[in-house]
Amino acid sequence: MHVIYGGTFDPVHHGHLRLAIELCDRLGVDRVHLLPCHIPPHRGDTGASAAQRLRLLSLAVAGEPRLVVDDRELRRGGASYTADTLRHLRRELGPETPLAMVVGTDAFAGFYRWREWVEIPALAHIVVVRRPGPGLTPDSAPARLLAERRVGSPQALHEVPAGRILELNPPWLDISATGIRERIAAGRSPRYLLPDAVWSEIRQLGLYGACPEGNF
Repeated sequence: MHVIYGGTFDPVHHGHLRLAIELCDRLGVDRVHLLPCHIPPHRGDTGASAAQRLRLLSLAVAGEPRLVVDDRELRRGGASYTADTLRHLRRELGPETPLAMVVGTDAFAGFYRWREWVEIPALAHIVVVRRPGPGLTPDSAPARLLAERRVGSPQALHEVPAGRILELNPPWLDISATGIRERIAAGRSPRYLLPDAVWSEIRQLGLYGACPEGNF
């Protein structure tokens, strides 16, 4: 099964990385593909450029063969729409290979606002990772979709190419990219919230208001 975990990764942190490793273990796959988006259609501008976010992500996963960076959305350019990405992947993988995409409960709650969202279950499975906060609104389109397509085990995703939804509740590291950006901008160190190599590169590039000589 091919598993993709997309996001802005602005910047990548230990919460992202720990979740990706948990996904490998729980879904029974050899690797998870991390897809940084080029222009996120559902949020404002990123704090770092696409190339800078890709560089930070590559540094973060260096030496971990189970985490693979996929830069297809950056190479494609323009707004990053999930349905387009899944179609590209489906053409590469063929019609029979199981394909799964990972989203948090907060993102899945707004799933009905995604472009061509009704087409997505035909292209891939959906793995919904439970996050702190309110769950799905009862009788909302995402809640109905989950009720119709929910499966109880990761094995069910390996059996067919697409169309099923699995909920996972892995241990959650309460780290946010927003909080890291705010901490850096305030002149406080985010060390141990993200890999040291990532923090070093952020300082070197002066990202998020970091001072190259400070914030150690």
